[in-house]
Amino acid sequence: MIARIQGAIRERGTNFLLLDVGGMTYEVFLPQAVMQRLGETAEPGTVVSLITYHYHQVDPSRSIPVLIGFTNEIEKEFFENFITVSGIGPKAALKALNKPISEIARAIDEADIAFLRSLPGIGQQRAKEIVAKLQNKIGKFGLIKDEAGQKQTLVADSQEEAQAVLLQLGYTKQEAKQMIAKVLEYAPDKQRSTEELLNEVYKQKKAKT
Repeated sequence: MIARIQGAIRERGTNFLLLDVGGMTYEVFLPQAVMQRLGETAEPGTVVSLITYHYHQVDPSRSIPVLIGFTNEIEKEFFENFITVSGIGPKAALKALNKPISEIARAIDEADIAFLRSLPGIGQQRAKEIVAKLQNKIGKFGLIKDEAGQKQTLVADSQEEAQAVLLQLGYTKQEAKQMIAKVLEYAPDKQRSTEELLNEVYKQKKAKT
């Protein structure tokens, strides 16, 4: 089971990314709500790290492994809640979630059937089933900063991942924090992937020796 994937974007489609990972290229589908949050960061050559939902799409004569990507666990959790509704599988949810998750969560909480019907593939009856299943259960998803906070979220994720890697390499938590902070002194607003952060930490350490 693939739980997370990190790689350089080779190609960006309307609802997918092709990621180069260790010499292999993976196709990862993203709901439009997630693609919109990535925004300009999802350009060819950019290294991204995605949480993934991995399932097999079963056709009459074959079973196809499919990866659906998210920028964080909260987005994935909302997706997993959404597919608990009868008649909505991963493929339908991928198509339906084309608006900010916070707005969809609000519509569910307020029983806004008209809004839910505007989602691709969601009709009147399905919208009612979504409300019946999820209303009053997904309030926290309405707190997602779908646009303004995304850059900060991606940066924070990269820093946390870089720190975790340094801990695995034998550095103390304090040492890891100091090394990352040193990198961030230069161009603090620059968005860096985990790999870029670690490369710069390495360069700074090498320069001192």
